[in-house]
Amino acid sequence: MIRAIDIHTHPPTPEEYMSEAQKRTRAAMAAHYGARAYSQQTWDIDQFADYYQRMESMAVMLMTDNETISGNPPMPVKVMADWVKKYPKQLIGFGGIDPHKGKRALNQLDEIADLGLRGLKFHAGSQHFYANDKQYYPLWEKCAKLGLICLFHSGSTGVGAGQPGGGGIHLETMRPIPYIDDIAADFPDLKIILAHPSFPWDKDGLAVIIHKPNVWMDLSGYSPDYMDPLVIQYAKTIAKDKMLFGSDWPVVTPSRWINDWVKKDIEPAVNQKFFRDNAAKLLGLDDLIGGEWEMPVPPPNA
Repeated sequence: MIRAIDIHTHPPTPEEYMSEAQKRTRAAMAAHYGARAYSQQTWDIDQFADYYQRMESMAVMLMTDNETISGNPPMPVKVMADWVKKYPKQLIGFGGIDPHKGKRALNQLDEIADLGLRGLKFHAGSQHFYANDKQYYPLWEKCAKLGLICLFHSGSTGVGAGQPGGGGIHLETMRPIPYIDDIAADFPDLKIILAHPSFPWDKDGLAVIIHKPNVWMDLSGYSPDYMDPLVIQYAKTIAKDKMLFGSDWPVVTPSRWINDWVKKDIEPAVNQKFFRDNAAKLLGLDDLIGGEWEMPVPPPNA
């Protein structure tokens, strides 16, 4: 039985794919969030998959390509695909493309789809782009055609937090309205996930997922104790079919997230949608929808 699908995780990147700049960024984020939050980054992919196996859950693994801005080449998407092949019952992969790479990025979409990855992750802050700029519309058109889900970071970010100038990141690029709302309107067949509750534009994010049938929101990146009560209320009621469980591992572990969520007095039928069935429907994992379900219980040692 699969109890949950964690729609938002960052798998442990092998050392051979980490530049010195990326290691410094990771260290800065660990300092910002607390070293304990990042302690699991020392795991390898086998430990990561084992953790979710013990939790009777699946993890959607994300990656981002911001090479044009950072100069750091991304981990090859084939590495992600190989992990999924090794652990198909626990791991689901999303690729990453650099929107500034033009035709090269468009061609990479075919590779990502052919490898069996389910979507892509974008972080407009670190990639320095506006999703509703018409120059990127060929990307969204092709993603819709290939059935690739697009997950967009929304709201504030820990990337660059505490660094001079916030690491050069402009938070405004990650507003749900107008940037994501525009492409959701212009590409109604494109499936979109707003990553995180979109703080400080929480209400904007809620408005988009209620108004646009092709947009969902994951509640990763924050403990439920730090979310606006309106976000929780929407998850319990009118947005119960549009909300997705996500932890943002390793920044927030499933253990921390779930332990705080269970205090919110959510009905079991709503929790089943939130933790598993909504994501299963979005990802095309129809065999997981409905039927037997129990609340996920994270392993005690993580």
